[in-house]
Amino acid sequence: MTTQLSLPEPPPKAAEFGRDSLIVCENLVRIYQTGSIEVQALQGLDLTVESGEMVAVVGASGSGKSTLLSILAGIDAPTAGRARVADADLLGMSRTDRVRYRRSTVGFVRQQTASNLVPYLTARQVVDLPMAAAGTPARKRGARSGELLEALGVADCADRRPTQMSGGQQQRVAIAVALANQPRVLLADEPTGELDTTTSAQVFEALRHVNREFGVTVVVVTHDAEVSGQVERTVAIRDGRTSSEVLRRTATAEDGGTHVIAEEYAVMDRAGRVQIPREYRETLELTRRVRLALESDHVTIRPDA
Repeated sequence: MTTQLSLPEPPPKAAEFGRDSLIVCENLVRIYQTGSIEVQALQGLDLTVESGEMVAVVGASGSGKSTLLSILAGIDAPTAGRARVADADLLGMSRTDRVRYRRSTVGFVRQQTASNLVPYLTARQVVDLPMAAAGTPARKRGARSGELLEALGVADCADRRPTQMSGGQQQRVAIAVALANQPRVLLADEPTGELDTTTSAQVFEALRHVNREFGVTVVVVTHDAEVSGQVERTVAIRDGRTSSEVLRRTATAEDGGTHVIAEEYAVMDRAGRVQIPREYRETLELTRRVRLALESDHVTIRPDA
């Protein structure tokens, strides 16, 4: 007689972090070597961005936000961890794959208006350039250039060179260049950093317009609180890690009026680490060690006194 042994079922496999997200960074590390000194620009950063989102990334100078954007743009490569945009593995891409990725998957807008354009090309010609490099037929290139310049409100600049355009017009043409090959993601590094308040608002409205009308996912690095306050989600980076997020939603009052509610959340990384804001630490004199207590529906943190 044979005895059947029933083995316990294996525990369910944990869902892959960011499996359905368009952009995923998990435990992302970037170390620069400067002579004999190592600089850790990113120290285990976790981030997900969903398709169609518009996200602002903020942080102090040196926090790692521009390094993150350079990695997502395929300009820089991570040292360790995982970084994926759509189906592209940014850690394991070859040089050829990286060129193809920058040409078709992402568009990039730099802070310096002059570096986004070519001095001797008109707006129409510079928008045409990335499409010509990708082998797009001339008729399609002409139609796409006209569509983008019109959508961004700079159709009247089609035959002007950069010196004949204002700073705001140059940045909107730069956005058109970044969108020329229909990328899934638009990355912008301080796109309003050299502009006055009124022009900044126009450029940021252009970014929101392409997010809505073209469905492109937008990630903006900015130090401007006015800019970051105009998106539904703001991610703060501190010391090379995501530290907090602000989520905004529009609520309707009883009288029918609407107002924006902003809620700030601390971000817990994959290792269970949470960065406590400095003002909290200083107020409660939290130092190297703290006491944790698990309550029925929350966790308390107390000084080790």
